Amino acid sequence: MESRFCVLSDTEDFQTLITNTENNLHFERSKILFEEIRASINNNDEEDRSFWRPVLPWGGVFTIKAGRKAISCTPLYVKINLKNTCTIDGFLVILYVILRDNHGFPRELAVFLGKQFVEYFLYLMDSCDYTTVKMLWIWDRMSKRQYRSEVHQAALEIDLFGNEHENFTENLENLMSTMQDSLCTNWSCRTRFQEFIKTTINISPPHELPHRDPIQSAVDKFFFPKLLLCSELGCDGLREFSQRVFCHGAPPFVILNMQQWKSEELSYVPYHLALCQHRYLLEGATLFNKEEHHYSAAFQIDGCWMHYDGLRSDNLILLHRPPELLLLSSLVYIRSSDK
Repeated sequence: MESRFCVLSDTEDFQTLITNTENNLHFERSKILFEEIRASINNNDEEDRSFWRPVLPWGGVFTIKAGRKAISCTPLYVKINLKNTCTIDGFLVILYVILRDNHGFPRELAVFLGKQFVEYFLYLMDSCDYTTVKMLWIWDRMSKRQYRSEVHQAALEIDLFGNEHENFTENLENLMSTMQDSLCTNWSCRTRFQEFIKTTINISPPHELPHRDPIQSAVDKFFFPKLLLCSELGCDGLREFSQRVFCHGAPPFVILNMQQWKSEELSYVPYHLALCQHRYLLEGATLFNKEEHHYSAAFQIDGCWMHYDGLRSDNLILLHRPPELLLLSSLVYIRSSDK
């Protein structure tokens, strides 16, 4: 029996999305979303500190026209239901705030993700087309192995249940790629010279609490030179690791994977971070509720902190004070203009 549903490639889906968006580019809002959020901060009511409408709600329903490749069937539209999108939602909100609040960053990010992607991402967020922006990320940035999909009657269901670092951070191409060389002191070592490249920054908590900031210490440990016993079988040499450096220069923002850290190890979160001769400023964080297996996010605009939770009806709330970052999944820092 032939399928009643068209099978579209990611490229076709993405091009369909772009075509539909291009047809709507003439429409302009009086204020883009970022300007509305910023205005709400400046004109907030102490009794009601929530943004006046939902921003990037959990899940979503997306409808696409089947197109020429569709087998003749009814309906001619395919509905896509999105589930468990919190694994990308918080990061999408933070990414949007970073790009709109730092004028040079979209151009820098376009080098890695493509100019077309960055422009459409910003346009869709500006115009509050939230389900489409999620589909843009899924189709253009994620591979099919990163999510589950199955057909239910007249709809395709895409389930993003999983880990936000797999669904988002690892799909930022080489933005945060770092390289570290190592050389064994034993001339007979079979792998005397090695080169290590990592695409994410995954830092581990210290075994003993350091005298200074534990997060800065963990970052230094990730980047600084070190001398270790060579792990090559039968080798008794020492392996010298060089200073780790960014492969493509200091990125506009970095995401620190904090999944290994416990709440008692996070009594202090630095607002400034020294990283490869650059100064980075805390911009936001993603939080993970283990009991609900749910991600939310916090970020700041003009020095004011906001909490985002796509599952809530009032999902964007202005906080009275900086959040307690004890259930961290990640920390997001932006590069300062001052070194």
